[in-house]
Amino acid sequence: MLNRLKKWTIGTAALFVLAVAASANAYSAPKTVLVVGDSLSAEYGIARGSGWVALLEQKLKAENIDARVVNASISGETTSGGRTRLPALLQQHKPNVVVFELGANDGLRGLPVASAQDNLRTMISLAQQNKAKVLLVGMRMPPNYGRAYTERFAAMYQTLAAQAKVPLVPFMLEGVAQETANFQADRMHPLASAHPTILNNIWPQLIPLIRP
Repeated sequence: MLNRLKKWTIGTAALFVLAVAASANAYSAPKTVLVVGDSLSAEYGIARGSGWVALLEQKLKAENIDARVVNASISGETTSGGRTRLPALLQQHKPNVVVFELGANDGLRGLPVASAQDNLRTMISLAQQNKAKVLLVGMRMPPNYGRAYTERFAAMYQTLAAQAKVPLVPFMLEGVAQETANFQADRMHPLASAHPTILNNIWPQLIPLIRP
């Protein structure tokens, strides 16, 4: 009886150690953050490594947060293009967190807000179906697009975030758009010096999704 009890105790202890080890490995596994955006995230017109996505990767390393950042942003990308590319990106990178920074090009082209909203809704749903947490990054249109359109466009992000229950950065260029000196000659794309501010806008909503 004593021998049986000793064997049972040893076996149970071994299983416990294995379970703890597996739990520790799962806990410490590096997270993958996938950023699906347009030129505002693709370092358009600035030196490589100076955009907010690169700065995010640097900040994570500085804070000893084990995470890999994949920047799948393309200049000129629309919500339709992002929707088309997303399934392959999810399959390839298997992200834990997906950041959607899209919609600006839809708005600048005057495309229907309803179409952009449907594309973003589909992308958020697909990411969630693949067990990824989602952060939605919002934009605003210049006032010359008319009050009705600019208000519908801004409200689109609020509506999507509420419906999908995902965190939202209401305006990624907050603190940047107010000063023309923050922009390149085209007055559309921020200078590298403005990208730390962009990261500061995004970081508070993003980091809770990355940390265990």
